[in-house]
Order: sequence, then structure tokens, then C-alpha cells
Amino acid sequence: MTTLLDGYREHIVAAHKQPLFLLLVGFITSFVFIRFSVRMIRAQVRWWPGNVTPGGLHIHHMVFGLGFLLVGGIGVFATYGGHPWIDLFGLLFGIGCGLVLDEFALILHLDDVYWSEQGRKSVDAVIFGILFTGLLLVGYVPLGAEPTGETRWGLVTVISVNALAMVVTLLKGKMWTGLLGIMVPGLSWVGAIRLARPSSPWARWRYAGRPRRRARALRRERRLHRRADIARTWLFDLIAGAPDKVSVNHPAAHRVAERMAARASAHLDAHAARALTRRSARLADRRSAAGGEHPSGNHRTSGANGNGGAGNGAAYGGAGGYGGPADQAGPRDGSQRRRRTVRAGRDRTYAVRPTGQPLRPGRHRWLRPRTRRMSR
Repeated sequence: MTTLLDGYREHIVAAHKQPLFLLLVGFITSFVFIRFSVRMIRAQVRWWPGNVTPGGLHIHHMVFGLGFLLVGGIGVFATYGGHPWIDLFGLLFGIGCGLVLDEFALILHLDDVYWSEQGRKSVDAVIFGILFTGLLLVGYVPLGAEPTGETRWGLVTVISVNALAMVVTLLKGKMWTGLLGIMVPGLSWVGAIRLARPSSPWARWRYAGRPRRRARALRRERRLHRRADIARTWLFDLIAGAPDKVSVNHPAAHRVAERMAARASAHLDAHAARALTRRSARLADRRSAAGGEHPSGNHRTSGANGNGGAGNGAAYGGAGGYGGPADQAGPRDGSQRRRRTVRAGRDRTYAVRPTGQPLRPGRHRWLRPRTRRMSR
């Protein structure tokens, strides 16, 4: 006990790190307490007080954490960081950090996902915060070594290489190896050298054109990382409790399915609206072009025999030609025929004639040539 007190006075009090140490203590204590509390509430233990619900409104402990953060942060500035106030406000700030980060997943998803798989992100955030605070408490040198004149540049090199390896390890999808590599330099170096996980950003960038390496990563994922994920899940269940197994008929599952369906339908509706706009524009252009050169107008072509309008009427054949009853009926009958065609279930088609090609006798230039069906 005396050795621990002497070490505390030497490495914490004498080094002016007591406020940071109290912050870390409040961080860990508040997280452990609130996890114990919510697990007691989840187990419906009678002797443990339940949720805070004034007037039927459930108040999450994140709200109390924000209050502790405000009191601790503002108190340090109000007292100019003097003793002993800075120690007290450091402890309050650590308590607020533990309460807020315990519901980090709720803030991220803006939904009550505390006991779901998404709620595991809160545990990741808490562990990352504890490791980062512990790194600041130990010092900026890994493993707590103290720089001297001879080893100064060597330690700076080790820190730089360790930081680069940690970033590469995190990009390769090895979250825990990279976070623990902050404190243990060799661990992050091993993670940076080994293959990336198939779903990581590094694999998407580097393994897209390397099928063999991607296949090796997939085999390693099936063989090794699944076992590590099982151990990680067991540890998280021990710390934070197992998430709820939501069935297919659960209302929460229906809400998630409805949100996904709404997003997909919004995307499809936008795509259909754009396609309908393009189709309407094409139809309008074709109708305007057809109305500008309608056969009942003044744009008539004389016959090949040079007989003028009478030759045209004879060439195009009776009622279907220019001088026949169809020409005298005007565009109104044509629109009625098109509507009857649409009601009958046949699509309207528009014939496109190459420029400069002469008209075939007996065919209207705006009608599509009929094709004789082959009977089997």
C-alpha cells in the first residue's frame, strides 16, 4: 500500500496529472455504474430503482451526462483552473464522459438502439475514450519511457512509425489491434503488415485488381477473424449485456423495414419521374413536328407524274390518299383513331424516314408500313 501511494505521489501528483487521473477514474466509474444499473433495470430487479420517468417521459442518462460535462467544463474556466477546484471539475467531467458515451449509438442513429446490435458502437466509443485518456495519462511516449538527450530522436521516430502503422491498421479494418497499438507499438506494426479484412476500406482500394490476395483475405476471415469476433462478442456481452434478439414480427423490425422501403421507394419514384419527364418531352417534340407538317396543311408533295394534287390523290389510293375523305376529315379523326388504338391495347408507333428517300406510292408518309404476319 505504501508503494502504491509513493508511486501515485511521484507519477501523478508530482507530474501535475491528478486532474486527468480523476477524469479517467470518473469515466470508468460512471460507465461501470450505469451499465450495472441498466442491466438491473432490464432484469426487472425489484429492489433496484427503475428509469427516471417524470410524467411518463423517459429521460436517458445521456441528459445527466451533458449536465456533468457542462458543469465540469464551465467550472474549470470559471475558477481559472486553480486547486482544488480543477480536481473536482475533472472528476465531474469524467463522469459526464462516461454517461454520454454510453449512449453514443443513440446519438449516432438518433434512435433508441441501446439493446440492439447497433448499440455495440457505444462500447467501442467508451473503450476508445478510456484508451485515449490512458495514453495522455501515461505520457506522449509509448510504454511510459522518458526521453533524454540521447534517445530523444529515436523515440520521436518510434512514435511516428507507430502512429502511421496505427492508421494503416485501422484502415485495414482491425479496430482493436489499432486501438491497442496506441499503447503497445509492436501490435499495430503486426496489424499493418498482415492482410486487411475483406470489408475494410483498404481492401476496397488495394484488392480490387488482385483477386488472389482478396481470396486469401476471405479465407483468413472465415478461418481466424470469425473466432476473434466470437470472443469479442462474448466479452461485450459480459461488459454491456447481450443485445435483444429481434424477431421478424417485432415492431422494431417493422419500423426498420418501413424506413428501408421508404428510402427505396423514394429513389424509385424519383427515377420514374425523370423517365416520365423525358418520355413526355419526346412525345411533345414528335407531336409538334407532326403538327407542323400535317397532311391537311399546305405541305403537300406533288406526284411523280407531275399531275399536281389530283395525281397525289390517285397515287395514294382513294380514301387513304391526300385527296380522299381522310384528308377532308382533318386531324380530329386522326386523334380519335389514335385514342381507339390505345384503348385496344396497341402501342402508338412513329415512323422515321431517312432524309432524301422518295415516298413509296400507295403509302402515307406518316404511316408505318405494315408487315405481314407469318402464320405457323
